[in-house]
Amino acid sequence: MRLVRWTPDDLVRRLDDVVAVYGEAMGYRTDLLEARRGYIATHVRRPGFRAVASLTSEGRLAGFGYGYLGGPGQWWHDQVHRALDAPTRQRWLTHCFEVVELHVRPPAQGHGLGAGQLRALLTMAEGDTTLLSTPEADEQTSRAWRLYRRFGFVDVLRDFHFPGDERPFGVLGRDLPLEHAAS
Repeated sequence: MRLVRWTPDDLVRRLDDVVAVYGEAMGYRTDLLEARRGYIATHVRRPGFRAVASLTSEGRLAGFGYGYLGGPGQWWHDQVHRALDAPTRQRWLTHCFEVVELHVRPPAQGHGLGAGQLRALLTMAEGDTTLLSTPEADEQTSRAWRLYRRFGFVDVLRDFHFPGDERPFGVLGRDLPLEHAAS
């Protein structure tokens, strides 16, 4: 397995694979995946865009992650902005790198790919803080939650519902730069 940095064009070229990994990891319906395809393709042009991919020796996509600098007018940023009070907005949303997607195919999970991808993204990230959202889950059994906690992410917003998704999400954040984080 090798971890590579992706340019925007690299991600767009592998968009079918990216959407497939996203769907496997998140368990989303096919119709939602088709909508995400368009969003992902536009995300690559956002300021501060950074992306990484985990590839097998055969070049198969085992996982990927990307993010960019968040700001007003971006859907996720605006949803979170509305849910936070002014001091919390100031603390977390000013010059913030949003980890938009970080996924590993379920059969490849548990081998450090997600940690490697997250470390690489946060090392490359611009910004003073970083935020991400993840479905609420038992923090003791969820690989994602355990990973984010090992990297020092703290609660910013819990049990938050994004429009179009019935599941509650946690919004987690940490300061940048990434100096030390567990693997």
